[in-house]
Amino acid sequence: MKLSRRTFLEGVAALSIAMSTPAMAYAEDLKMGLLVPGSVSEEGWNRIGYNALKGVEDQLGAKISYVELQQNPASFEKAFRDYASQGYKVILGHGFEFQDAALEVALDYPDTYFLISSSSIHEGNVIGLNTDTSQPFYLMGVIAAKMGRKAGLVGGMEIPPIQQAFAGFKNGAKSINPDFPISEAYIGNFTDTTAAKEAALSMIAQGADFVVPNASGATVGGYQAISESGPDVRSFSIFSDFTPVAPNNILGLYVADYAQGVVEVVRSIKDGSPPTENVIFGLKDPKVMSFTFRDDGPVSVPEDIRAEVKAISDKIVAGEIKTGE
Repeated sequence: MKLSRRTFLEGVAALSIAMSTPAMAYAEDLKMGLLVPGSVSEEGWNRIGYNALKGVEDQLGAKISYVELQQNPASFEKAFRDYASQGYKVILGHGFEFQDAALEVALDYPDTYFLISSSSIHEGNVIGLNTDTSQPFYLMGVIAAKMGRKAGLVGGMEIPPIQQAFAGFKNGAKSINPDFPISEAYIGNFTDTTAAKEAALSMIAQGADFVVPNASGATVGGYQAISESGPDVRSFSIFSDFTPVAPNNILGLYVADYAQGVVEVVRSIKDGSPPTENVIFGLKDPKVMSFTFRDDGPVSVPEDIRAEVKAISDKIVAGEIKTGE
């Protein structure tokens, strides 16, 4: 069969379009927005959300944008609508507090996926991404009960993700010593570092020698209190590495590489296979969640306790221990 020059050129053009259009459309169409309840410049929870957004940009070539918000539900809904109306395919509300606004807006934008951090929801195009922080906190509780006299937990707001984490800590401690005393307090926001510091100092004054703050941007205030109280007060770094703030106090680090988890979820959406249920990351996902010990501080976790913690971690992964119940 002999092809004319015109037929040949038309065929080449069609093949070129077929090969290039999907990639070009993807680069143009995949846009992801992020809503955070504070500043991404602070180490901790908000920075993790930003890192997730950058991971999607770097690995999937998405156009990205983010907005920093205060605790105002009306502003949550407006931000969701602004992004959705501009054709953003994925919007991540980085925190349980964004869930209600997402459910409201999602009804009007069925082609947009609303991802909600620290949520167990799955309703249509609203998908919860929940890191089970009760698991690493359970390990922290075990260590606190093994090495300490009393623990203190300082939370931001009394919302399910923080309650879940603290439940894990308490369950871990009680599994070692049912009578181990634990104080728990919430400062009512995620930004007041002074309030977090004062709450931690109050607990320490009442005998707590293990204190764990969990208050997003305000968390650093808790570590400042721990550091100023001397090396006999111990803690664990959560979400990010706060060792520079309290170098003589932190025994271990719980770090969540939430970014990679989000990248994989967005990749599945891009490929047309979005999650069919809420996504739960745990100790079974070492690329997302890790709990490690420090060896460079003045005090470290003894080897026998480390071995026990490893055995407990294995049972959690196997489903033999329920950490948040």
